[in-house]
Amino acid sequence: MRPDVLWTDLTPRDLSLSLHQERGQSVGPRVVRRILATLGFARRQIVKGLPGGETPNRDAQFRYIAELKAQFLAAGNPVLSIDTKKKEFLGRLYRKGKVYGQQAQQAFDHDFPSWAEGGIVPHGIYDVARHHGWLHIGLSRDTTAFACDSLRLYWESDGQHDYPQASEMLLLCDGGGSNSCRKHVFKQDLQALVNALGIPIRVAHYPAYCSKFNPIERRLFCHVTRACQGVLFDSLQTVMDLMRKTSTQTGLSVTVRVIDNIYEAGRKVADAFKQNMPIVFDTFLPTWNYRVLPQPD
Repeated sequence: MRPDVLWTDLTPRDLSLSLHQERGQSVGPRVVRRILATLGFARRQIVKGLPGGETPNRDAQFRYIAELKAQFLAAGNPVLSIDTKKKEFLGRLYRKGKVYGQQAQQAFDHDFPSWAEGGIVPHGIYDVARHHGWLHIGLSRDTTAFACDSLRLYWESDGQHDYPQASEMLLLCDGGGSNSCRKHVFKQDLQALVNALGIPIRVAHYPAYCSKFNPIERRLFCHVTRACQGVLFDSLQTVMDLMRKTSTQTGLSVTVRVIDNIYEAGRKVADAFKQNMPIVFDTFLPTWNYRVLPQPD
């Protein structure tokens, strides 16, 4: 065994044959496995652990988000982590994972999107304090208007009842996507939402390359993926039933609804809003931190 080799794609049987051919040592695969285990070798997959780049003020923003979360939780105001889960196709297309069954489910031998019977876009909302998630399944596109409609549906259906005394809500968002910190159209749609709901919203974005730290990723989405793995998304009802089953031993539960609206792609922000933007930007890292206040009619 070479101490400078950090990994190998050879199997224990391959290594056994190599030792015999190159060094004349007769070592069986079982012994090779024990040697590998002693040296700390195990079958491992690649881990997405390296950041794609460095972001100035990354640590400062993380500390600021922690302070905001503590303030809102202490005041009894909602802290919501939001994001859009990846788009999924409906139909008999292959999906990773295994389930118990007497026979394997049958999927197409190729995963051509044109063979799908439609697509879904799940927008997620995770309540940090209540450990509850919402998945609003869109049947159109992932747009800023869709993200804001998801928030509206959450607040009108559940949020205002869960937090009847709330004076403000905190949104924790990624830096890109439909809720990008650089999209004026997101701020425009968010302002319209706040005007309709009548409650201020404070927004804090995670820096670039830091989306994995958004609570919704490790507290909701990973468990939704686990609940849905290995099952064909043959219908919208199947998807909803699977996602509703999402749970953990720590009490996570999920509410699933459908938003059956058509959303326009490529919308531009109105010139009047851009020129007279009522958004209140923080003095500290204003690109990532701001408040949206209800405006008079």
